[in-house]
Amino acid sequence: MKKPTFVDLVYPILIFCAGIFALPYILYMSIRRKKYRHGWKQKLFGAVPELSPTEGDRKRLWLHGVSVGEVNLLKPIVRELEKRRPDWEYVVSATSETGCELAKKLFGDRAPVFYCPLDFKPVVDRAVRRLKPDLLVLVELELWPGLVRAASDAGVRVAIVNGRISDKSFKRYRLVKRALAPTFRRIDLVAAQDEIAAGYFKALSPCPELVSVVGSVKFDGVQTNRANSATERLAKLAGIESDDVVFLAGSTQDPEESGALETYRRLYRDFPKLKLILVPRHRERFEEVAKLLDESEFTWTRRSTLQEGARPQPPKDAAPNADPRRILLVDAIGELGAWWGTAAIAFVGGSWGNRGGQNMLEPAGYGAAVSFGPNTRNFRVVSEALLNAQGAVVVANVDEMEAFVRKCLLEPEYCRSLGAAAQTLTLRNAGASERTVAALEALLS
Repeated sequence: MKKPTFVDLVYPILIFCAGIFALPYILYMSIRRKKYRHGWKQKLFGAVPELSPTEGDRKRLWLHGVSVGEVNLLKPIVRELEKRRPDWEYVVSATSETGCELAKKLFGDRAPVFYCPLDFKPVVDRAVRRLKPDLLVLVELELWPGLVRAASDAGVRVAIVNGRISDKSFKRYRLVKRALAPTFRRIDLVAAQDEIAAGYFKALSPCPELVSVVGSVKFDGVQTNRANSATERLAKLAGIESDDVVFLAGSTQDPEESGALETYRRLYRDFPKLKLILVPRHRERFEEVAKLLDESEFTWTRRSTLQEGARPQPPKDAAPNADPRRILLVDAIGELGAWWGTAAIAFVGGSWGNRGGQNMLEPAGYGAAVSFGPNTRNFRVVSEALLNAQGAVVVANVDEMEAFVRKCLLEPEYCRSLGAAAQTLTLRNAGASERTVAALEALLS
């Protein structure tokens, strides 16, 4: 008789208790902030699309990303997959509401998109039965033991792509290494971002020979052409002129927006062509940042109020020469990649607090002068590569942010050289998507 494992005995209890403790928070967020209101049939009952089995050489891949960042990473993989294997099918799932919205926007016209079921055995078992995938692809490290086991028990191969483990996560996983060993044993492929991530996976996995380094898919998803249609449309919509200098703070969290606003306050009189664009990381903070702007001395506008062919109008009580186009709050999800193309100077958020940073390759690809805070552990390899290539600058506080933006404005050649170095680095490191899809092909051959 097979000996029960951690996933059989302890894990279901932990998941159940976590669900009970989280319920008041979920109800509160659902009522007050209108979050967590969608996809409950899929989450609680595994009511994902019911598909027929594939036939012959045709394969079906279940691609899963947690939220916006991971779903964005699927773009270059899907693009390469459709090029190399147009006969294969794929379905896409996400955990968060914003991730699912973005997935529908990116892939909804070509593939079923749904919320990933909660990690209870009957739920994930039903989802696997209905989808009938040949391969489950998890982006970075979305390690759900129940889902991995359900897939493996049904004969579905399991792969982790663009694999990474932060230092903090590795320390936690190492504490429960024995308990997670059966889960890692069910994973057939780990395509890691870099040698450090590969080393962490090998240290945790009973099968280290299944771990390989293919590079970061983030480099392949980077747009390098500022003249792309999405960026040009948004620039026109926002009234950005060719001689304007845009300072964009993106994927921000508190207090990064106030830092960027203070930087703008210190500089705008000396540099009348300077514009500020703020793009908070999470939708629930849009109103918080709007309140911050309302309490400032400036007129400003929201992305959601911009209309094709219409000039943003200042409030009725604004000063006679007030121009609301000088400060823009982007209160929209999924547009940041295109907005980065408007920026000459960039600050990548999530790096002043404890979040661990956000993807700095998007502004780097456009050749913007990139800055970020000191806490970039989630993008350690990328941030170190940019810094070593003299393609980015660390700004730890408002004073350093102001000094950086001021230098970029006073020394255009410095600004251009910083951006050129960043863009060169992104182009030189492309190709991970091609290697990733080749590894998935080999796994299913």
